[in-house]
Amino acid sequence: MDPNVSFPLTGINEDGMLNWSTDSDSVREVIWNILLTEPGERLMRPEFGAGLNRYIHYPNNETTRRLIADVSLNALRRWEPRIDILELTATSRPDELNQVTVTVIYRTRATGAEDTLQLGLQLGF
Repeated sequence: MDPNVSFPLTGINEDGMLNWSTDSDSVREVIWNILLTEPGERLMRPEFGAGLNRYIHYPNNETTRRLIADVSLNALRRWEPRIDILELTATSRPDELNQVTVTVIYRTRATGAEDTLQLGLQLGF
């Protein structure tokens, strides 16, 4: 294996194969993938993804935050069957007018473990 490869690889197993993320790491990575993939970007699954990057030029107001939350919730419910969404919010702070934080609190169905994922988006004013 080339030591200059800069992918975030998790290593090679004893069979010489790449290690794949498992359990909670896999769930977390798929959530990120769903939120940041633009519908139409993925071959063979043109409806996949929430496409949150499309909101970066929207104003940071209640309407935009509600759109972000709704799109995120619908995409996660559709594309990640291993979790139950306990809470999903899109919030901003008055001192960071261009920053929106998407917070997903979820439970993994297989283990019952709860976890939280936060994603920050820079929006227009």
